[in-house]
Amino acid sequence: MALFFLASTFASCQVVGGIFKAGFWTAIILIVLVVGLILWLVGRGRR
Repeated sequence: MALFFLASTFASCQVVGGIFKAGFWTAIILIVLVVGLILWLVGRGRR
């Protein structure tokens, strides 16, 4: 019983870790896109 609990806890930690990594990279990509869009708009507005 304890082994099953330990295994299920470890599996759930892996799932949460995977979601966190995916969310982390998604956030980085979104930030880069937003900053790029802002810089593009500012550069376009100066002309």
